[in-house]
Amino acid sequence: MSLVFASVAATAADAGAGRKLAAAQCNLCHGANGVATMAEAPNLAGQNEIYLAQQLRNFRSGKRTHEVMGVIAKSLSDADVDNLSSWFSSIKVQVEQP
Repeated sequence: MSLVFASVAATAADAGAGRKLAAAQCNLCHGANGVATMAEAPNLAGQNEIYLAQQLRNFRSGKRTHEVMGVIAKSLSDADVDNLSSWFSSIKVQVEQP
Protein backbone atom coordinates (compact mmCIF):
# COMPACT_ATOMS: atom_id res chain seq x y z
CA MET A 1 0.00 0.00 0.00
CA SER A 2 2.78 2.50 0.81
CA LEU A 3 4.44 1.92 -2.59
CA VAL A 4 1.25 2.97 -4.32
CA PHE A 5 1.12 6.09 -2.15
CA ALA A 6 4.77 6.89 -2.93
CA SER A 7 4.12 6.53 -6.66
CA VAL A 8 1.12 8.85 -6.48
CA ALA A 9 3.10 11.42 -4.49
CA ALA A 10 6.01 11.22 -6.91
CA THR A 11 3.74 11.79 -9.90
CA ALA A 12 2.36 14.97 -8.34
CA ALA A 13 5.86 16.45 -7.95
CA ASP A 14 6.93 19.42 -10.05
CA ALA A 15 10.41 18.92 -11.56
CA GLY A 16 10.45 22.55 -12.76
CA ALA A 17 9.93 23.81 -9.22
CA GLY A 18 12.58 21.36 -8.05
CA ARG A 19 15.02 22.74 -10.63
CA LYS A 20 14.49 26.28 -9.32
CA LEU A 21 14.93 25.19 -5.72
CA ALA A 22 18.04 23.18 -6.63
CA ALA A 23 19.55 26.28 -8.26
CA ALA A 24 19.09 28.17 -5.01
CA GLN A 25 20.14 25.48 -2.52
CA CYS A 26 21.82 22.44 -4.11
CA ASN A 27 23.97 23.47 -7.05
CA LEU A 28 26.99 24.65 -5.07
CA CYS A 29 27.78 21.10 -3.90
CA HIS A 30 25.75 18.85 -6.21
CA GLY A 31 26.22 20.83 -9.45
CA ALA A 32 23.72 22.52 -11.76
CA ASN A 33 23.29 19.26 -13.68
CA GLY A 34 23.28 17.02 -10.60
CA VAL A 35 26.93 16.02 -11.04
CA ALA A 36 28.76 16.95 -7.85
CA THR A 37 31.28 19.77 -7.90
CA MET A 38 32.75 18.76 -4.56
CA ALA A 39 34.53 15.46 -4.02
CA GLU A 40 32.61 14.63 -0.84
CA ALA A 41 29.17 15.36 -2.34
CA PRO A 42 27.29 12.61 -4.21
CA ASN A 43 26.02 12.91 -7.77
CA LEU A 44 22.24 13.24 -7.73
CA ALA A 45 21.51 13.19 -11.47
CA GLY A 46 19.54 10.16 -12.52
CA GLN A 47 19.09 8.80 -9.00
CA ASN A 48 15.83 7.04 -8.19
CA GLU A 49 13.14 9.57 -7.21
CA ILE A 50 11.80 7.57 -4.28
CA TYR A 51 15.33 7.00 -2.93
CA LEU A 52 16.18 10.72 -3.14
CA ALA A 53 12.97 11.73 -1.38
CA GLN A 54 13.52 9.19 1.40
CA GLN A 55 17.10 10.33 2.00
CA LEU A 56 16.06 13.99 2.20
CA ARG A 57 13.36 13.04 4.68
CA ASN A 58 15.91 11.03 6.66
CA PHE A 59 18.22 14.07 6.82
CA ARG A 60 15.28 16.25 7.84
CA SER A 61 14.24 13.93 10.67
CA GLY A 62 17.77 13.28 11.88
CA LYS A 63 17.56 9.57 11.02
CA ARG A 64 20.47 10.21 8.65
CA THR A 65 23.05 12.72 9.80
CA HIS A 66 25.29 15.14 7.96
CA GLU A 67 26.28 18.55 9.27
CA VAL A 68 25.28 20.49 6.14
CA MET A 69 22.44 18.34 4.81
CA GLY A 70 20.75 18.22 8.19
CA VAL A 71 20.47 22.01 8.24
CA ILE A 72 19.37 22.28 4.60
CA ALA A 73 16.80 19.48 4.80
CA LYS A 74 15.13 20.92 7.92
CA SER A 75 14.02 23.91 5.85
CA LEU A 76 12.39 21.76 3.14
CA SER A 77 8.66 21.10 3.02
CA ASP A 78 7.30 17.76 1.80
CA ALA A 79 6.53 19.42 -1.55
CA ASP A 80 10.10 20.74 -1.75
CA VAL A 81 11.47 17.23 -1.11
CA ASP A 82 9.20 15.74 -3.79
CA ASN A 83 10.02 18.48 -6.30
CA LEU A 84 13.79 18.21 -5.76
CA SER A 85 13.61 14.44 -6.07
CA SER A 86 11.60 14.75 -9.25
CA TRP A 87 14.10 17.21 -10.74
CA PHE A 88 17.26 15.24 -9.98
CA SER A 89 15.74 11.93 -11.05
CA SER A 90 14.63 13.44 -14.37
CA ILE A 91 18.21 14.29 -15.40
CA LYS A 92 19.38 11.70 -17.91
CA VAL A 93 22.72 10.05 -17.26
CA GLN A 94 24.68 8.13 -19.84
CA VAL A 95 27.01 5.43 -18.60
CA GLU A 96 29.92 4.19 -20.68
CA GLN A 97 32.09 1.25 -19.82
CA PRO A 98 35.84 1.86 -19.99
